[in-house]
Amino acid sequence: MSNLYQRRMSLSGLDISGLSNDDLKNLVRKILENKIHGLSFSPYVGDQGPGTVVTEEQIRERLAIIAPYVNWIRSFSCTDGFELIPAIAKEMGLKTLVGVWLDDDHEHNEEELANALRIAAEGHVDLLGVGNEVLLRGDLTEDQLLDFIERAKQGAPGVPVGYVDAYFEFVDHPRITQACDVLMANCYPFWEGCAAEHALLYMKEMYRRASSVAGGKQVIVSETGWPNIGSPEGAAVPSFENAVKYFVDTYRWAEEDGVEVYYFSSFDENWKVGAEGDVGAYWGLWDKDGKPKYW
Repeated sequence: MSNLYQRRMSLSGLDISGLSNDDLKNLVRKILENKIHGLSFSPYVGDQGPGTVVTEEQIRERLAIIAPYVNWIRSFSCTDGFELIPAIAKEMGLKTLVGVWLDDDHEHNEEELANALRIAAEGHVDLLGVGNEVLLRGDLTEDQLLDFIERAKQGAPGVPVGYVDAYFEFVDHPRITQACDVLMANCYPFWEGCAAEHALLYMKEMYRRASSVAGGKQVIVSETGWPNIGSPEGAAVPSFENAVKYFVDTYRWAEEDGVEVYYFSSFDENWKVGAEGDVGAYWGLWDKDGKPKYW
């Protein structure tokens, strides 16, 4: 395997179809040792989930596990302790895509935005993601979301502002697309029932669709991933091999085409079972106890 790792492994053009699980583990290790662009990060431990106030100590402990392997982290909220993440990440030498969580709780939305703008003023925000799948869930109208995006742009001058949603929402909502400085597209072949052997081509098409309406703006993959345990979603089957191959394929493509990808996710999270079924708990590159799953 040693000649696979020239410079940054020359992932483009590497045929992984015949590699053993041990070979795949070695590839994952090398990819991470060379640092991936970004990871989605929540510091929850045990059965914690939304509504839990996370502590600075656990943020530091969880960030310390992933920091050697990434250049950027993406956070999801600016309340319940999540507002501490950007400054701690900066201390650790990481860049930050800071998320403003928006839903149908309008008072909480205002708190989220105010905290995000304060954090930006303190210099801890490199990218600001205003809202995550708000349109997909139907929590806000397009006009309400536009108001938050515009207020964020006015309140955080010099910080690129975008919105995070499924890739097709940028096709369906051109006013939102126009308002963004950068498009943050969630691309999940798994959730659309795509078989693992076709998943990379499917993700490329998702990315192409978002890019086709971007008007030359940067499009980043703000979320993508593959679980290793749980029930199938159509032809998409969770397994160790499928998860590892999807990870390797994703970063082979990212290197080849210069795409910035935030993999989902850092850690397995028990709470996601409630929203996504048994598969929801197994999207991490590390398990819930912080142990590597694939290398």
